[in-house]
Amino acid sequence: MARDEKLKQNWHQLELQLSKDFGEGEALNLDAIIYLIGVQEYGRPQQRFKKDDKINLMHIAICKLLEPYGYYEFDFFDDQGWPHYKTKEKLPHLKPGEQSVLMKEAIVNYFIENNYLKTTEIELYESE
Repeated sequence: MARDEKLKQNWHQLELQLSKDFGEGEALNLDAIIYLIGVQEYGRPQQRFKKDDKINLMHIAICKLLEPYGYYEFDFFDDQGWPHYKTKEKLPHLKPGEQSVLMKEAIVNYFIENNYLKTTEIELYESE
């Protein structure tokens, strides 16, 4: 199966599974899924978050998702438990569609690696 088709199939499966488990009847979009990853990485899912915290959670998720691609590296946890990352390589200029594909690929890989998404062919996508 072509790489793009496999990504589409895995993304659709992941959206359905996450929406069922966390969407309370609503379909989750890309931003909502990134937010969930940030909450997971912060490790305090029961905590209520302010608007600024929600932005920080999404930033944490993006850093975590792009870490395997060499763009970020985990640095430390601060005294409040927030993870901090440092930039290793500047992100390339991508068109909006390319950004979306990169993030979906990284998210699918994240959930495969964390044993949440079960696929028939577990293969991590390689960035081109």
